Amino acid sequence: MKIKASNSNQVNFRPITVHSNIPESLNKLEELAHNMWWAWNHDCRSLFRDLDEELFEDVKQNPVLLLERIDHDKMEAMAADKAFIKKMDGVYKQFREYMDVEPDKKRASVAYLCMEYGLNQVLKIYSGGLGILAGDYIKEASDSNVDMCAVGFLYRFGYFTQTLSMDGQQIANYEAQNFGSLPIEQQMNEDGTPMVIDVPYMNYHVHALVWRVNVGRVKLYLLDTDNDMNSEFDRPITHALYGGDWENRLKQEILLGIGGVLLLKKLGIKKDVYHCNEGHAALCNVQRLVDYVQEGFTFNQAMELVRTSSLYTVHTPVPAGHDYFDEGLFSKYMSGYPQLLGITWDEFIGMGRMNPEDHSERFCMSTFACNTSQEVNGVSWLHGEVSKKMFNGIWPGYYPEESHVGYVTNGVHFPTWCANEWRKLYAKHFDASHLADQSNQSIWEAIYKVSDDEIWKTRMALKTKLVDYIREQFRESWLKNQGDPSRVVNLMDKINPNALLIGFGRRFATYKRAHLLFTDLERLAKIVNNPNYPVQFLYTGKAHPADGAGQGLIKKIYEISQRPEFLGKIIFLENYDMQLARRLVSGVDIWMNTPTRPLEASGTSGEKAEMNGVVNLSVLDGWWYEGYREGAGYALTAKRTYQNQAHQDQLDAATIYNMLENEIMPLYYARNSKGYSSGWVKVIKNSIAQIAPHYTMKRQLDDYYSRFYNKLRDRRNLLEANECKLAKDIANWKETVAERWDAIKIVSATKPEDVLSGNISAGQKYTIRIVVDEAGLQDALGLELVTLTTDSEGVDHVYSVEPFKVVGNEGNLYTFELEHMLNNAGCFKVAYRLFPKNENLPHRQDFCYVRWFN
Repeated sequence: MKIKASNSNQVNFRPITVHSNIPESLNKLEELAHNMWWAWNHDCRSLFRDLDEELFEDVKQNPVLLLERIDHDKMEAMAADKAFIKKMDGVYKQFREYMDVEPDKKRASVAYLCMEYGLNQVLKIYSGGLGILAGDYIKEASDSNVDMCAVGFLYRFGYFTQTLSMDGQQIANYEAQNFGSLPIEQQMNEDGTPMVIDVPYMNYHVHALVWRVNVGRVKLYLLDTDNDMNSEFDRPITHALYGGDWENRLKQEILLGIGGVLLLKKLGIKKDVYHCNEGHAALCNVQRLVDYVQEGFTFNQAMELVRTSSLYTVHTPVPAGHDYFDEGLFSKYMSGYPQLLGITWDEFIGMGRMNPEDHSERFCMSTFACNTSQEVNGVSWLHGEVSKKMFNGIWPGYYPEESHVGYVTNGVHFPTWCANEWRKLYAKHFDASHLADQSNQSIWEAIYKVSDDEIWKTRMALKTKLVDYIREQFRESWLKNQGDPSRVVNLMDKINPNALLIGFGRRFATYKRAHLLFTDLERLAKIVNNPNYPVQFLYTGKAHPADGAGQGLIKKIYEISQRPEFLGKIIFLENYDMQLARRLVSGVDIWMNTPTRPLEASGTSGEKAEMNGVVNLSVLDGWWYEGYREGAGYALTAKRTYQNQAHQDQLDAATIYNMLENEIMPLYYARNSKGYSSGWVKVIKNSIAQIAPHYTMKRQLDDYYSRFYNKLRDRRNLLEANECKLAKDIANWKETVAERWDAIKIVSATKPEDVLSGNISAGQKYTIRIVVDEAGLQDALGLELVTLTTDSEGVDHVYSVEPFKVVGNEGNLYTFELEHMLNNAGCFKVAYRLFPKNENLPHRQDFCYVRWFN
């Protein structure tokens, strides 16, 4: 017989994990590696780098993976190195002194829920600005020593890794994370078994494992459904950020909101405030309502308790950016909750509708969050104003300028984003209290006493570091994409640290207008090829895999960058992540941001640049609208000239070209005998002194406490006192008002003839008297005269609100009186507004019953 050429059965490799055998004298490294404190502590990162610098870079600065892969003999050698042991003991002592401080009990405790967290590039549980902000936030919570915990997801694949094809097409690569090699720990039960959270979905449960990230003093708990307990349909819930269809998105938001609260219950954690960071976590308030009802409270009583401990932060400036779910899909997973709450399905889904009676309206997570949270805020002053208009329909009877929606402008975590070179400079010249008092502008003003030479040397050191990083990190991918090695070498040589470097790093959504610079290519070519004033642009950013327009922008910019006149002058850098971001925001000269007004809710990359002496060139939108100072950066006007967006784009592009040609380039290249522009250094100093102190994460956290957290905690304590007596009283009062609202009648109105005719004189007082039958509510109503003015675009604005006084009552009849006067002549609109009043309400929108009449 013929002998077969091969014979082998199917191999089934069994995965095993070989843990590093760390010498006992180095055991402290294991603890340090599993606390993300190293991500913002330079001494700790330096310690791990000293173990094996080359390997540290190979493992992308992941200390857990470093300890896993480092050679055993090398570890034994380090264990015998007295200098290393001394350094390790010093870092560990610093770590323990940091960790062993008790939380500040004077400040409210907070549970923070968010879909993503950007802590460091080694932990891929973030995609962009929202995640970076959340990561910075819990780092600062740790530094400020507040009682906070956070909840999110441990994604198997996270957000995608970006590469570009030879023609500039974005390729999204999803790379699985090995959880065992990450700076995380699995949360275990007291008996040593893995903790599992059983989250109800329809008629079955999804089972989530729990992982813990130690973020300094703060615990971040991550849910993970990619396990054998779940079906193939539910394991992918935590596979990817913002991946899959709308059904998967709903399943993710059920897990984050409802599963997040179940997780905190299982851990025995109860906080003063529950902070829903974006609408993805809105369903946390569903579970919290269920918990109160199951304790014996009525639905309305439960709502008082949930609302008084809830804050919702919106990061989206347009309605289309929020998550909406069709009733059929929403009911598929949520239909059992009304019965648990003791309300009808229409009442339940109505909480997610701007108009609860409109059955064609989809359920909106953001609307639900607004309806179940006492406080709502935007993420910059301008975004707060935009949000008041965006959500105005939720609270009919009130105008945007009367809204309770507030704001806290975003900031950045200074220790994370400040380059080591600047950190040393600040430590050398600033007051020793700088890190503890980051928002104190007088401390930052010491930058004016630093010599121009030292400022410029610091800037050039970071520019050189950026250029070296680009040459080292992108050589391989460029060789792959360009095809011609000589072209890549030529490109590398053209990157010039002495040129004016302008950076643009953004998510490639169309409203970010990455294309703006390329509106007039002929003019742009003259700018970048000016032999006396060399300018280079560095672009980077990802487009969502489902965003064809955003991917098209990347392809267009890449194609332009390959043209002979732009080669080496306009460069697109692949795979924008936290490591590249740190290099860019500290290494370029100018950070450019060109969003369509007013669609930038805040933006924080420009704030990171401020910490590093990088000058901003931006549209007056988001944080820059309030941050810009003349002589400390460059701004495109906030005013819109054209309704046609294409025409506005052309105007804004021309404005940028003019600024570059006539202001920025001449100033930057007004070099003195020492080789730098003292005028440019002055701009750097102004930006550091006048802008940077106002946009740290410490200032942001302090604002949340002063404007929201402590206020919510104090009111919650009042409502919960004496077995929740006040919460029950308010709920009963609201029920009574609602029952009798339609029975309230306007009995009589006595008005002067001029007021009746609508023809009054400015500066003259008119007495108006109105009698109201309060239907037994006993002085529970307020009355006011609302005067509106109309702007040139036909939009009404509140001109004045004049409250009536109660001057008498007989039984149910209450007499209201007002001395009415308008100081200005002109055309106005007036109407009377009746509303329920109760000193125990936090604001009018808390109980939005309004009766208008004339």
